[in-house]
Amino acid sequence: MSQKLRCSVERVVAHGERVYTLALRPERRAPVFRAGQFLHLALDPYDPSGFWPDSRVFSIASSPDERDTIRLTYAVHGPFTERMERDAVEGSEIWIKMPFGEFVIDSRRDIVLFAGGTGVTAFTAFLESPHPVGDQSITLAYGARTAALLIYREVAERCAGRTPALSVIYFVEGGPVAPAGAIHGRVSVDAVWRTLARPLSAEYYIAGPPGMLKGIAGDLRARNVAPEAIHIDAWE
Repeated sequence: MSQKLRCSVERVVAHGERVYTLALRPERRAPVFRAGQFLHLALDPYDPSGFWPDSRVFSIASSPDERDTIRLTYAVHGPFTERMERDAVEGSEIWIKMPFGEFVIDSRRDIVLFAGGTGVTAFTAFLESPHPVGDQSITLAYGARTAALLIYREVAERCAGRTPALSVIYFVEGGPVAPAGAIHGRVSVDAVWRTLARPLSAEYYIAGPPGMLKGIAGDLRARNVAPEAIHIDAWE
């Protein structure tokens, strides 16, 4: 059951190139949610006697175990996020309603995650959750415009350090190629496919800009991946 919550903006982290992370403190503990779900965020006050204000949706980047603080990351694209950049400052109040969405990773098969830019936030809560043991593998293909915008790199590496089944492949489009071993260019199926032990029996999850969603999904279908094994975070 979704809930509407007034939140204070507890912290704003500016990552550069107009990409920000917000830490929100809800007026009460947030409802139970699952890794991969999203929320609606409104900048105008919500009046329970009226309609929900204009809002946009954002993946919940924080763990389901951290319901006293809700974290999200966004890039400035268009009037709403421009207003967020201006008005969602530390100490301000915003409203959220959550949780929503079915982009939930729940498979015992090998898992491949394609993340572009802030789309990685659809996967961060999953990465920080306990994972089943056995021969299941998890591959994260994570790309950004520059190495500095791999803002969840620390999370990915911490999770890989404690989860032997998780491997991470980085892609950097421009600027110095870092970390060591990162691939220069956009996230691609070709670069990931050759690393997979059982590519045709894996489940694929894609989150990122619309062009990336279409391109990665098309490349997977061209390699005879079953349509039901391709999951797209397409709420935008």
